[in-house]
Amino acid sequence: MCARLVAPLADHETDNCSEMSDPSRKLLIVEDDPGLLSQLKWCFEDFDVYTATDRESAIAELRRHEPAVVLQDLGLPPLPEGVEEGLATLNETLKLAPHTKVIVVTGNGDQENALSAVAQGAYDFYEKPVDTDTLKLLVDRAFNMSELEAENRRLQFKVNDSPLDGIVAASEGMLAVCKMIEKVAPTDVTTLLLGESGTGKELLARALHRLSPRSEASFVAINCAAIPENLLESELFGHEKGSFTGAHKQTLGKVELANGGTLFLDEIGDMPMSLQAKLLRFLQERVIERVGGRQEIPVDVRVVCATNQKPESLIAENLFREDLYYRIAEITINIPPYRDREEGRLILARTLLQKYCEKQKRALNGFSEDAVQAIEAYSWPGNVRELENKIKSAVIMADGKLVTAIDLGLAAGDELADSLNLREVRQRAESKAIRVALTKSYGNISKAAELLGITRPTLYDMLNKYGLSADGYSKKAAN
Repeated sequence: MCARLVAPLADHETDNCSEMSDPSRKLLIVEDDPGLLSQLKWCFEDFDVYTATDRESAIAELRRHEPAVVLQDLGLPPLPEGVEEGLATLNETLKLAPHTKVIVVTGNGDQENALSAVAQGAYDFYEKPVDTDTLKLLVDRAFNMSELEAENRRLQFKVNDSPLDGIVAASEGMLAVCKMIEKVAPTDVTTLLLGESGTGKELLARALHRLSPRSEASFVAINCAAIPENLLESELFGHEKGSFTGAHKQTLGKVELANGGTLFLDEIGDMPMSLQAKLLRFLQERVIERVGGRQEIPVDVRVVCATNQKPESLIAENLFREDLYYRIAEITINIPPYRDREEGRLILARTLLQKYCEKQKRALNGFSEDAVQAIEAYSWPGNVRELENKIKSAVIMADGKLVTAIDLGLAAGDELADSLNLREVRQRAESKAIRVALTKSYGNISKAAELLGITRPTLYDMLNKYGLSADGYSKKAAN
């Protein structure tokens, strides 16, 4: 595996290996050279080390001990000079234990096979020869990453294992929403859910129903924007036989069908003004009249409404009744868009990835680094619904073991996550400020320097530093 390790280790190398001090961490070393295998086992003696010499024994040890990290040579018998058996072992390992961190070892200069292994799901690689410091860093980093991901999965399971089934609440905003849902659910107050399209309003409405005393009765939903105005009243309140052309029999409306349970009025901001008055009367009196009928019918129902619009704006434009708004908004819950759920954005993405991997029977190991950056940087105008659609497609289309930004349909280079490196942030800000100043001054160095609050020589130095020129900003160039 590592030619340098065949010789006796130097004193400082022995110290480096013995610094590893967590025997509870399991490491599987797959190496067919007996002498090297013995050296490596001794080097990692403070770990819980298991060894294997070929694919069959490696998979057997993997099944038996479930190590978090595997250190594996790509050259394994029966053809130790090739990489086919090593790659097959890698694929089988990740298929059985997708979260295992596999560090593959390649020959000196064999970057092509190393990159191929990483593309197939290996966590990292190193080339022969290496010293023990490098080996220690790679293995330590793999264990640290494995522990972080395991803790992440544990927290994710804890989040999902809640009465709010199907709702991932890992950000502060969504945790606050879930706390409100749990408080409001046992009551009968009319609740208004405000949030952009795709933020999960119906999911939260169902959670309100499921946590309420009405959970054994019906949950009935109607989208006020999806039904033509001339049919919406009949859909809501029902109609009597012969009340209009095509009314061949008495039909109960959604309100009556929800009797004893919960009625969810989605996109209520799109309800016609003519119907808003009848809905207001129902909310006040709790009785309805079917279209074409004269009988008042009492209905016991809990009402939950939702809209992706701003009610105050609709009221100002005379598109929504103010008295109805106050009636439906006894409690208002604001749902944050996906882009604002910074702490929980990646957790939700991983939850959906796991969901669709199970549905499609795919064994994917997670997201590549460029996919993580793209998820964090993208604005997600379609919110969780857009994320779900992209992940569903990516699970089907992904060729490797990791979902990439390209699989998600996101351009990794277009919108990368903001760097936290202060030098990079400062350089980016300075370069941008110079370009803006040159634009405003039409390339006039004196005016640009004045806008920036620096001297002309300093500006010239900064232009050279960032490879910029004032020539392209002149009025002549603009014309």
